[in-house]
Amino acid sequence: MKVPVPSNVVEQAARAKLQKRGVSLEDIAQIVYDLQIKYYSKLTIEDCLESVDAVLFKREIQHAILVGIELDELAERGQLSEPLLSIIQSDEGLFGVDETIALGSVFGFGSIAVTTFGYLDKAKLGIIKELDAGKEKTHTFLDDLVASVAASAAARLAHRLRDRDENRSRIELEKRDMEDKIG
Repeated sequence: MKVPVPSNVVEQAARAKLQKRGVSLEDIAQIVYDLQIKYYSKLTIEDCLESVDAVLFKREIQHAILVGIELDELAERGQLSEPLLSIIQSDEGLFGVDETIALGSVFGFGSIAVTTFGYLDKAKLGIIKELDAGKEKTHTFLDDLVASVAASAAARLAHRLRDRDENRSRIELEKRDMEDKIG
């Protein structure tokens, strides 16, 4: 009988993989801040960090992070077969699997997350640009995964800020937070 891996184990593994690859939650929160400050002048980096943290609670995001980073690491060690190894190592432009995995994980946060992901994939803000330009390690998947987390966190935050402006009740806000945790 197959035993499922406990959610907290998967979440901690995804967070550890990000950190091991040089991506902090603060790096992602800064991207969220840069995206959202023009719409909400009272925004704090703490708001953004809380949203990034909440996004990383979702299994789809965790699974995408684990799969993508694993493929990057296997490519670094030369442990994939050709031609896949060369495609991932060179981050070939027509290889869209990295974007597909990352994009698949943003759907839980709606159309704002999807369009923001597309923007980040092209604009390469903050740590995304550093990962994309880095030559010492393979980050074919990681740059897109970071864009995915940032896009999802920005979309989540945009909705939360609107709720805050509309003076939604604590019960309504808690209900939305519980809905976010499904999946």
